[in-house]
Amino acid sequence: MITRMDQQKGKKTFFLFLLLMGFLLVVLAVMDIYTGTTRISFHQVTQALLHPGTVENQYSTILYRFRLPRTLTAILAGIALSVSGLLMQTAFRNPLAGPYVLGISAGASLGVAVLVLGFSSFFAFGAGTLAASSSIALAAILGAIGVLLLIMAVSLKVRDIMTILILGIMFGSAVTAVVAILQYFSSESMLKVFIVWTMGSLANVTGMQIGILAVLTSAGLFLTSILVKDLNILLQGEDYARSLGMRIRHTRLLIFLATGILAGSVTAFCGPIGFVGIVVPHIVRVALRTSNIRKVFPASILTGASLLVLGDILSHLPGQQGVLPINSVTAILGIPVIIWMILQRRKLSSFI
Repeated sequence: MITRMDQQKGKKTFFLFLLLMGFLLVVLAVMDIYTGTTRISFHQVTQALLHPGTVENQYSTILYRFRLPRTLTAILAGIALSVSGLLMQTAFRNPLAGPYVLGISAGASLGVAVLVLGFSSFFAFGAGTLAASSSIALAAILGAIGVLLLIMAVSLKVRDIMTILILGIMFGSAVTAVVAILQYFSSESMLKVFIVWTMGSLANVTGMQIGILAVLTSAGLFLTSILVKDLNILLQGEDYARSLGMRIRHTRLLIFLATGILAGSVTAFCGPIGFVGIVVPHIVRVALRTSNIRKVFPASILTGASLLVLGDILSHLPGQQGVLPINSVTAILGIPVIIWMILQRRKLSSFI
């Protein structure tokens, strides 16, 4: 039985965690702005931020056209991926569920592949126009939601959560195979563009695309905030949810819509980025020692943003030698945590 003292201790832990992650996010964001492939002194960056007209134009261009947009993209993408992972783990009641594992990112990739590789003669990828950016985002979201609906259709007939998870992985593999076929028949120039896109990047997102990503992320977060109460009920099982009169299918559709918007929009502009959606909700649940969505949701927002900004900083470690693919960096950060999750599975079952 939870005592009043335990509740007060839990609230204190929650607020301290939010303060810590908020402070960490600010520190990492500043570090991210100060790092890059071009060497710029601390003084020059500070002057460019505080007094834009007092430094050379090339430094201002690097800062405002590349580094600041890259940091903003990392924050938005980290938020979207972590919340989409939380939604999937809650819906399937499995800590290993996530947009990358369940094939949602693969579905978004298929949407982009069809647009880029299948209609390259009608659509100029990376044209930078509002229509082009919106089309990419819409294609990715539709692809992600398509895979989610397929998984949902299966879940109506298959009750075992682990079986659904395995089928989701298979759907993702099938979608990846279709993307490979599209690559085989595509032109050399468009194939090169698409391959580079699949490696994942936070540096090629334009200001217009950041605006679209911000709007879509806000929409996904708004939908999630509406679902907080229902998500907490779903953690107790579908039978319990039905006993309270919850419309399971309606709630699932909203969950899948929010997940598709969040994961699809990030995949559209940054490429498929794995492991963030799986790792972040788990880190938060273990740190707070609770699965209460009212606490895990805001904590995942700050933690996801911090983790991906950290990943972006690590991707620039080679310096002038180049930039590492962000997908490779998140894999290196996330795989050890996932292995630990699997080894500690019995202990983790109490958190979800």
